[in-house]
Amino acid sequence: MFVSVVLVLLAGALAGFLGGLLGIGGGLPVVAALSVVLPTLGVPGSAVLHVAVATSLAAMVLTFVSSATAHIRRGSVLWATWKRIAPGMVIGALVGTRLAARLPEEALRGVIAVFCLVMAGQMGFRGERVRPVTDGEQVPRSPWLIGAGVGIGALSSAVGIGGGSMTVPLLVSLSAKPVRAVGTSALCGLMLALVSTLSYALAASVPSRSLPWGTVGYVSLPVAALIAVGSMSMAPVGVRVAHRLSGTALKRVFALFLIVMGALIALGG
Repeated sequence: MFVSVVLVLLAGALAGFLGGLLGIGGGLPVVAALSVVLPTLGVPGSAVLHVAVATSLAAMVLTFVSSATAHIRRGSVLWATWKRIAPGMVIGALVGTRLAARLPEEALRGVIAVFCLVMAGQMGFRGERVRPVTDGEQVPRSPWLIGAGVGIGALSSAVGIGGGSMTVPLLVSLSAKPVRAVGTSALCGLMLALVSTLSYALAASVPSRSLPWGTVGYVSLPVAALIAVGSMSMAPVGVRVAHRLSGTALKRVFALFLIVMGALIALGG
């Protein structure tokens, strides 16, 4: 039990740091850690991945409160962009949580592993596009951002991530500065995590008596609280590091993270 608690706290600390640094919820390492820990806490094998995903998203609520608040204070949020993409994410989150309950573990694992590797290639290892020089910062305002938000919300809620691994590359490709893309992503992730958590709490198909005490639907509240303790302490640290890195360095760190997490998920967490 002690080892399980320590592992969950460390996973939470990593999630918080990554949330501040990259605008993500740290869901991939948390889901990987929980897939190992949850069986020792009495979660039946048929529900392990779903409880891991739902609990990861629940912990992200507080993680994103910490990282989003820090980014808002530093003026890193593109509010006009957020107003367009966030509503789509809410819709997508509701759809994704319903679909996830019907997907087998192998399907979820394959989807996220392939996604991580594809996005790593797009984000960190393609050549820079030559853009015209402008006096002001580019603020993405396309109405298509609503549709993009639906897709991001659906996939993110299904696999237990905060959406930053899609939102950040999307906004950067639309000429937003990387650090502002990260800040906007953090605030979007807060809404996505909150809606997804509530949906997973109402969507469990496993009898409640077969799940450990403190589990509401698929959400393990005690485990989510442990993750949050670790994550909230490290999120501001990640924000400070993000503001010290160049745009190119930030994108390459993000790409490396995606490659490592994709490999871990593909190998079974």
